[in-house]
Amino acid sequence: MALEFSEFFKKYGAIISEADQVFNTVRARFSENVRCEKGCSDCCHALFDLTLVEALYLNAAFTARFKGKERTSVLERADEADRLVHRLKRDAYKAVQDGKNAQDILLEMSKVKVRCPLLDDQGLCLMYDMRPVTCRIYGVPTAIGGEAHTCGRSAFEKGVAYPTVYLDRIQDRLYALSHELAAGLNSRYKGLGEVLVPVSLALLTEYSEDYLGIKKPQAAKAAPRAEEGAAKPGLAAKLAAKAQAKAGKGLAECSGCSPETKQGGCAGCAPKSFTIGQAPERPARKPAAKKPAAPGKKPVAAKKAKG
Repeated sequence: MALEFSEFFKKYGAIISEADQVFNTVRARFSENVRCEKGCSDCCHALFDLTLVEALYLNAAFTARFKGKERTSVLERADEADRLVHRLKRDAYKAVQDGKNAQDILLEMSKVKVRCPLLDDQGLCLMYDMRPVTCRIYGVPTAIGGEAHTCGRSAFEKGVAYPTVYLDRIQDRLYALSHELAAGLNSRYKGLGEVLVPVSLALLTEYSEDYLGIKKPQAAKAAPRAEEGAAKPGLAAKLAAKAQAKAGKGLAECSGCSPETKQGGCAGCAPKSFTIGQAPERPARKPAAKKPAAPGKKPVAAKKAKG
């Protein structure tokens, strides 16, 4: 039975329309500065993550549009890209834990090129009409966490004031919608609305009831044993199963977050995934246990940890 997300996809579509309107407005006013054109794939090599609603939307469109060899070909590229992204995030988080400056690490990561699995050999997006919000506003001035950014191929000058898209505000709306979606699914995973995944994993994942943790009114019946001579799963199924197992493990271990949680998730979610412009937050240190006061001495109040 197919899961129904049309209500949430409609709300997501409204956010997409606003993003397109903003981009087109800036492009109309600064046509000489915006250098986006057909065949330019600079943004197709950028690192960024998708919220739950974005991932489900892209996955549903991909599943409906691609079959057979073409689908397998995209999934093979997705698997390769996902391996690279996973290594980059793992190394970046380890570096943060070792005390290295988060902004410096993110600057280094932003220079790494990871080819989007939806980019074809002609440099065109196979799902351009369904592309995520980040892809739609790339090319005009943006701000993440107070830091200004723009496409390296654009002609926007440093020190000059331009209309700016605040990605944090868009991300907050996407998080809110993802939490609403997770609540609507009645998922047993409290942190489902906080999940962030790259495009590669969004394509590889099978968003089934089990993956999403949808509670059922009664226990499911045991599946019948496979008949002798049944066909073995193809490459696409194997890749999807592997992605589902890896992502599902993270969900099962999550202790849960709330809609008010800061962008990037809680200390438990942050190491697994984060967006460019938002480094994983280091877990807060637990206050040291108070030592019993010596006889005749008053206990000393613990000092507050520096923010």
